[in-house]
Amino acid sequence: MKELTHFTSDGATHMVDVSSKPVTERLARAESTVLMQAETLRIIQQGGMEKGDVLEVARLAGIMATKRTDELIPLCHSLGLDSAAIDFHFPSDTSVRIVSTVKVRGRTGVEMEALTAVSIAALTIYDMCKAIDREMTIASTQLLEKSGGRSGHFKRNENEGQHGHSSGGSAGPPTETG
Repeated sequence: MKELTHFTSDGATHMVDVSSKPVTERLARAESTVLMQAETLRIIQQGGMEKGDVLEVARLAGIMATKRTDELIPLCHSLGLDSAAIDFHFPSDTSVRIVSTVKVRGRTGVEMEALTAVSIAALTIYDMCKAIDREMTIASTQLLEKSGGRSGHFKRNENEGQHGHSSGGSAGPPTETG
C-alpha cells in the first residue's frame, strides 16, 4: 500500500510540496447520484419547483464549488482551473446521476475539485427539493477517472459499484496505468 502524502515521517500534517513536479494536463471526472421519489424527479425535469430550475442551480453551485475546493478541504492546493462542467443523467425515474469533468494544466490533480463539484451539486438538489421529498438520498459519490501526472491514468470500471465492488458481471478492481 502507498504511504499517505499529507503527513511527514513524524506524523505532522503538511501540504504536499509540488514545486518540483512538471506542469501537465490534468483531468478528473466524478459522479454522485441523488435518489428520490419519481414524482420529485418529474417535477425537477418539468421545471416545476417554485425555487427555480433545480438542475441549473445545482450545476452553477457545483461549478462554483470547484473554484473554492482549497477553502473547504484543508490541504488542497489553490488551482487556477481551466474548465469545470457538470452534466445530469437520468438512469431511472427515481434518480439523477451528476457527472463533473474538471481540467487544469498544473502540478497537481483535480480529483478533489471534481468530487467537490458533484457533492455540492447533489446537496443543492437536496436543498431545493427537501420541501417535497425528505427521503432523498445522496449516494455513490466517487471518482470515475483521473489523468495526468506521475501516477498515470485511472479509470473506474463501468460495472463497479461503490468502493470498487463489482455490481455484477466480471468487473475487476479500478485500473491504473502509467
